[in-house]
Parts: sequence; structure tokens; C-alpha cells
Amino acid sequence: MKLSHFSFNLPKELLAEYPAENRDESRLMVINREKKTIEHKMFKDVIDYFDEGDVLILNNTKVFPARLYGNKEKTGARIEVFLLRELNAEQRLWDVLVDPARKIRIGNKLYFGDDDSLVAEVIDNTTSRGRTLRFLYDGSYEEFRNKLTELGETPIPKYINREVNEDDKERYQTIYAKEEGAVAAPTAGLHFSKHLMKRLEIKGVDFAEVTLHVGLGTFNPVEVEDLSKHKMDSEELKITQEACDIVNNAKLHKKRICAVGTTSMRAIESAVSSARTLNTFDGWTNKFIFPPHDFSIANCMITNFHTPKSTLLMMVSAFTGHDLMKKAYEEAVKENYKFYSYGDAMLII
Repeated sequence: MKLSHFSFNLPKELLAEYPAENRDESRLMVINREKKTIEHKMFKDVIDYFDEGDVLILNNTKVFPARLYGNKEKTGARIEVFLLRELNAEQRLWDVLVDPARKIRIGNKLYFGDDDSLVAEVIDNTTSRGRTLRFLYDGSYEEFRNKLTELGETPIPKYINREVNEDDKERYQTIYAKEEGAVAAPTAGLHFSKHLMKRLEIKGVDFAEVTLHVGLGTFNPVEVEDLSKHKMDSEELKITQEACDIVNNAKLHKKRICAVGTTSMRAIESAVSSARTLNTFDGWTNKFIFPPHDFSIANCMITNFHTPKSTLLMMVSAFTGHDLMKKAYEEAVKENYKFYSYGDAMLII
């Protein structure tokens, strides 16, 4: 398939700027791959599609406040710094994106906080907007991380055209987030409330947790017509033996195994054994899933509605079947479903 197969017209008013008031009360489109049917539900109805022994695979990564605003030495120009990943904890080296990038050169110093309590020096250029920063801070490592948290802002996506508010800190985080390290939320999980999780648990549904620290590479636009030439950024992934045991036992008993979000799906598809079971994993993955793809573990998926030409849409197409995916997206636009991070959800069975 080619990039042009994933283009569609998305009206601006369908971009969700705010989340649903209650997590589990967004809308849910249910797509049955075998019957080729589409139903319209509420997200809390998702419980009706799962039985005892079925498994939900959750990405328990936690978003950290990755967006900082600082001032350039001498000129005082306001610079946005987006923390991507820590390169060296001892030396406090970080991979970052800076904006506006043309003003930031090797050797420049940036000052953060009203009292300039945090300083960073630019020590390398990585990409057109990418830089390596060394943070200069007198306290312990723990104090340094606390200072980043204090000065940082919840990195809600740029297309949300408003200021970050206090609610975003809590709402742009899944209720099961544990392992800090993501710069964007695994958004399919944002629809789960504590009440819904409890109801699923009482019904006998099992949860398997994996950790994929979502980076900005997930959202990088695909710019090559031949999809096989697109390169994904690597993201850190951990899958424990406990998660493997839960998933492989469900697979053995032919239960429903549901990847909650494209990040969970990419995680498990990065760790498949030759017997098509789930393996433990501790490292980095740059897995790019696009049609055609033979999925080995999950037979069900929960996801949000994605942007045209995105890698996320390509994965959904590979899982759903391209024609059915197109039909579902046409229906979503017609029925005014909300798109992106704070948008509505889709259950594919």
C-alpha cells in the first residue's frame, strides 16, 4: 500500500480540544471484522464485549512534564524546550527539541524558572530542531528531576489550540500510569475510569501491563509514498514474564486478547516468539506496522481516531482491513466523532 491510500479530509471541528467530562462516557464505535458491521455505543459499553479469562493489554507508561520554557542568555529570547529522552543521568544529558531552532547554537546557555534556578548548555545538534543539552544544577539527581517536574508543563499535543490547564495534568494520563518516561499519552487508555476497570475485574477480565515509553516519533508524519521506506524512531519497551504468562495463557485457551492502543499493539508485535507467543523484552523497538501485516498475539484492539497519513492509521488499516477501516472513518466523520488524543474511541473485534 502507498501513503496516498491513507489520505482523507478531516474537518477541523472534529479535533477534540477537551476530554469527555467522564473518562468512560466518550463515544465508542464498534467494528466487527468478520461481519463487516459498525455499531455506535458509549465507551463504558466496552464491558459487554469481554468475558471471564479475556485479557486487556495496557501500556502503563506515565507522561512526564516534558515541555519547558526558558530564556536564551544575553538576548533573553523565549525558547520552548521539549524533553525527548534522557541520555545520561549522571551527566544530566538530554535529547530535546527546541523552538525556534534557528536561534539555538552549540555553546548557547538557556535559563529556566523565574530565578534562573536551572541552566542548560547546548552541546550538540542532532536534527534540524534537535539538540543535546547538558543541564547544570547543584542539587542531587532526585532534586534535579523534581526541578524538571516543577518547571515542566504537561505536553498536550500542539494541535490542541489552547493553554494547558490544571485538569490536563490528571486527564492526559491513564489511571493505570506507573512507569514515567513518555512524552505523549497512550491515548486509547484515557477512556478507562476506575469504576469501569473495577467492573471488568469483577467480570473476570485479566489485565497484562507492558511499558512502551511513547516518543514523538509515533506522530512523525510519513513523507515517503513507499511505506517500506519509512523509518520509525526507537522507543523504550519492557515486557515482563508476568505479562507474558497472562497473555500466553489466554492465547492457549483461545480467549479474546485486546491491545489497548496502538502502542500496546506495537509493543507485543515487537516481542513475538517463533511459536507466535509473547516473549519478555527489555530494550528498544522501532517496529512499524502497516498493511499487509500478520498479527500474532491480539485478536481485538481499542484505539482512538487518528490523523490522515499517520503511522497509527496504517496500523489500524492493517488490523481492520483497509476497506472496512475507510468505511469506518467515513462514518466517523459523518457522525461527528471526535478525533485524536481527547477524542472518541473505536473497538475492533
